[in-house]
Amino acid sequence: MGQHTVEKIGGTSMSRFGELMDNILIAERKGSKLYNRIFVVSAYGGITNALLENKKTAEPGIYGSFASGDNKAWQKKLEDTRNMMMDINHGFESLGLDCAAADAFVNERMDGAKACLMHLMQLRSFGHFSGANYLPAAREMLSSIGEAHSAFNSALILQKHGVNAVFVDLSGWKDQETGSMEDTIEHHLTGMDFGTCMPIVTGYAKCAEGVMAKFDRGYSEITFSKIAVVTQAREGVIHKEFHLSTGDPKLIGIDKVRTIGHTNFDIADQLSDMAMEAIHPKASKAMELHGIPIRVANAFDPKSPGTLISREYVSPVPRVDMICGRRDIIAIEVFDPEMVGVPGYDYQLLRAFAENNVSYIAKNTNANTITHYVSEKQAGLQNCLAELRRVFPNAEINTSAVAIVSVLGSNMKLPGFLSRASKALAGSEINVLALDQCMRQVNMQFIIERRHFESAQIALHHEFVENAKEF
Repeated sequence: MGQHTVEKIGGTSMSRFGELMDNILIAERKGSKLYNRIFVVSAYGGITNALLENKKTAEPGIYGSFASGDNKAWQKKLEDTRNMMMDINHGFESLGLDCAAADAFVNERMDGAKACLMHLMQLRSFGHFSGANYLPAAREMLSSIGEAHSAFNSALILQKHGVNAVFVDLSGWKDQETGSMEDTIEHHLTGMDFGTCMPIVTGYAKCAEGVMAKFDRGYSEITFSKIAVVTQAREGVIHKEFHLSTGDPKLIGIDKVRTIGHTNFDIADQLSDMAMEAIHPKASKAMELHGIPIRVANAFDPKSPGTLISREYVSPVPRVDMICGRRDIIAIEVFDPEMVGVPGYDYQLLRAFAENNVSYIAKNTNANTITHYVSEKQAGLQNCLAELRRVFPNAEINTSAVAIVSVLGSNMKLPGFLSRASKALAGSEINVLALDQCMRQVNMQFIIERRHFESAQIALHHEFVENAKEF
């Protein structure tokens, strides 16, 4: 195991780079204390949306317009994005950024991208090239520009402040040979003395299968994880704009939530199911298997140690780590009196889920009813429902819009936890439609009406955190 850490910084934080230098990158460190830290950076806030499409609204960016065949729109959006990136550059001039060098870097990447897309337009005009042949590659290329921009700028600024920062470009720009992501990382980092330099690494890492194709917008955490594993880091650190807390501070109140402090990878997986990712599940799994703990820290509260996620940790006293949930849930209820005692009935049902790439978050079953709770955002959901009705013509299949609120903890094996939760919800006049809990007792899931989503979290947080002695 190495002496260094691998630390990931998100896009919103990158846009506040001066504060990052004061809090994390430099702070009060001098000399050798600056080093043995590899930083993996995301694109500045809003840039990937402009390059691809808006993550929340789906408004097309350069890629979205290009993919739809709107040639005038993508070219305009490319120039708008170029100007947006240069505006960011000039916003950092007071920090010591060489804007001439930064603008030249942007122009080189954007001119290259524009030329490439123009050539693809010519190919498309012949009619023998389908989008499947070139659109994934175009998406990969455009995505890589954002991280290259922020990493290049960061290295230049840090160098001005006396830090031996090194720009490490994993994006594979104009690189003709492509191997695995591990190959790319090893090629750029092997032989580098982390004790005397600070690598500033792009969150995008080129690989043969395409990082966007495999992980879409979650790729920077995969890069972070792969670097930690390949370089055998002693710890991975994810810098966020908030603490990993016992509840949503905007809902519960910042004065009422507590920083979790320490939990394990099992709880991190549960959070992922609730769309509350402390880290991308495929990224955390690799680090868990290699025994590399992950620290989730608040980039703007440097005095706090944050939350350490490790493999073996179990709270020494029974407590709740977090109250969270999802409101985008559809309950798929299959009622069939003929399923009683029929081996493989559930298997046939799940085949429809698997064939339509629909995963479920929770599940209830009894003698003649099986209910799966799935995210309504999954593309194959309607096809899955149609398949279920075809395969089970005599079954009654109903869907309901519901929410799930979870009580999570690495040690909740204490008599009365469930009754306390039910009592807290009943006290707020919230009816529990269904309940899901495994014997490991790390996650109690309450299925409720969507209109109770916020009030259920408030009630459970009050019962298990604000009234608890453990925090």
